[in-house]
Amino acid sequence: MSTNSVYIVDGSRSPFLKARGRPGPFQASDLAVQAANPLLMRQPFAPEELDEVIVGCVGPSADEVNIARVISLRLGCGDKVPAWTVQRNCASGMQAIDSAFSNILLGKSDMVLAGGTEAMSHSPVLYNHHMVNWLADMNSAKSPMQKIKTVTKLRPKFFAPVIGLLKGLTDPVVGLSMGQTAENLAHKFKITREEMDQFAVESHMRLVQAQENGIFENELEFVFDDKGKAYDKDDGVRPDSSIEKLAKLRPVFDKKHGNITAGNSAQITDGAAWIILASEQAVKKHKLNVMGRLIASNWAALDPRYMGLGPVHSTVPMLREHNLTANDIEFWELNEAFAAQVLACMAAWKDNEYCQEHLGLDKAFGEVPHENLNVDGGAISMGHPVGASGTRIVHHLLNVLQRNKSKLGVATICIGGGQGGAMLVENLQ
Repeated sequence: MSTNSVYIVDGSRSPFLKARGRPGPFQASDLAVQAANPLLMRQPFAPEELDEVIVGCVGPSADEVNIARVISLRLGCGDKVPAWTVQRNCASGMQAIDSAFSNILLGKSDMVLAGGTEAMSHSPVLYNHHMVNWLADMNSAKSPMQKIKTVTKLRPKFFAPVIGLLKGLTDPVVGLSMGQTAENLAHKFKITREEMDQFAVESHMRLVQAQENGIFENELEFVFDDKGKAYDKDDGVRPDSSIEKLAKLRPVFDKKHGNITAGNSAQITDGAAWIILASEQAVKKHKLNVMGRLIASNWAALDPRYMGLGPVHSTVPMLREHNLTANDIEFWELNEAFAAQVLACMAAWKDNEYCQEHLGLDKAFGEVPHENLNVDGGAISMGHPVGASGTRIVHHLLNVLQRNKSKLGVATICIGGGQGGAMLVENLQ
């Protein structure tokens, strides 16, 4: 073991539960606590011995603003373990890992519980500014006559709701929704509707096969709602998915000319995921069995209109720094925000012109074959709880490497606002 290494000890996650038009049975903190409890219970150290708890979450509820501290206390980590929340849109769970990674490398921490959680089905429905101003006027009205006068100003348009989730999935700088940025990629790389739908079907079929083969048994923890109902698997998967069925869906983001549909996009989902990271000192002290080593991480930024190419921009410099090529990476986890987005990344990596112009390479970076990417499905079939996905793909990647007796893998994710994150991991088992 290297003295300057950060190890991934263990991990867990909740099932990813599809949002079905109303708030789901769990708050984000509920999912996080239920997923982490079994993980901590099987460790040879007490929760109070953690140095910190770091949680990625994009939309914590109003009463759990620093949701990490709420979760930490509910997990029994005690009053003295610091806990803090990070937010980097879709990569919040990966940012939590990276923050732990940095603190361990700096010697500030030895053991960190890092992860992400999101209950997207609980995204708020807000008042519009007309209603907010009217309520302010009503609140400041003193006399009965002032209140009556204010009431007469109430208009039907004041009741038009603002859907918080839609606001959050729209880039305020370029004025495009995430789906519209995916349409830009489809146009740029000439990706057809049939190609997108084919990728989506394969995502579902891979997840179906993984579930049938019990692939997730060593990473997924059951969760129970307040009525005692158990949730034991990712429930957004469609075993009957087909190109013919997906072809019937209408475009969502560009209704006239677009090809991005609900069927070839990531699902709106609730879920939580965790990993434990440790220094060599902690590994020796507690005699920990480790899954793997986190070798490197990298973040990149690009034009928000093409945000889905963030994985291309974040992975290439990271791998070049370690003298690695695409051929050296045995398995990849690339979060499936949209089928078009993943296909665009795969096209950009092997495109001479793109790599020369945007990455400063002499030629194309190389090919990332689909048979080595997202081998057990991804966000299109499983869902994308934005705070949790970054953690899930890192942990699952290590499980894929172990299962296939492989050494190196890359987990990477695109980020709303025009960024990308990537992590290089090594299987030590």
